[in-house]
Amino acid sequence: MKRSGNTILVTGGGSGIGAALARRFADLGNSVIVAGRRRDALEATIAGRPNMAAMPLDIDSAAAIDAFARDLVAAHPMLNVVINNAGIMRNETLDQHRDLADAEATIVTNLLGPIRLINALIDHLSAEPDAAIVNVSSGLGFTPLVTAPVYSATKAAIHNYTLSLREALKGKVEVIELVPPAVQTGLTPGQEHAKGYMPLSDFVDQVMALFGETPTPPEILVEAVKFLRNSEVEGAVGERVSLIAERVRQSR
Repeated sequence: MKRSGNTILVTGGGSGIGAALARRFADLGNSVIVAGRRRDALEATIAGRPNMAAMPLDIDSAAAIDAFARDLVAAHPMLNVVINNAGIMRNETLDQHRDLADAEATIVTNLLGPIRLINALIDHLSAEPDAAIVNVSSGLGFTPLVTAPVYSATKAAIHNYTLSLREALKGKVEVIELVPPAVQTGLTPGQEHAKGYMPLSDFVDQVMALFGETPTPPEILVEAVKFLRNSEVEGAVGERVSLIAERVRQSR
């Protein structure tokens, strides 16, 4: 993926990783569109940057995604990069009967949302030079967190979907997976200052350095996430599932 001269869409661009990546790519000379539910948050992300724009998006609605895609391509016909970053994380308990509303919302936002958006834009992207799709998964897609089981499952699904997408689009659209560790963002209450979580600025610095490699790695892996990413190949999944569950309990 080239680092400048792109027109980039970043979903979930009103805060956290999405906002930070959007600003950094804009600073490199790209045109960047941030999308999300809250117009005020999007406007805060793009403030003072003339090469950035904001477009509201309800990632939970199939009809809204289709309409958004049409409006996006009409307004930004040179769009060639999509960063699927929007996501939610909800704590859930598995040892008793519960309302599944949080589980269902997580699946719609984290899994169906990116699938629908890619589907709505794939014909356009396939015809653009230097096109790329970046799907943001999570280290928890490889080593799940017991208190966020559906979040972890959706990120495992995004990883597998990305593998299939990369093969299907070979030679037409570059497909990259960005795998964050636990990062200090507002994804969950109190996470911005959680002990043991990676500072957002440090994470983005390392991510942008990896995007600067030639060729771009198919998986963007900062050092802090490799403990989670490599647990299966190292034969340590069960041990690390228990370990990260305890770490999260101690950080809250």
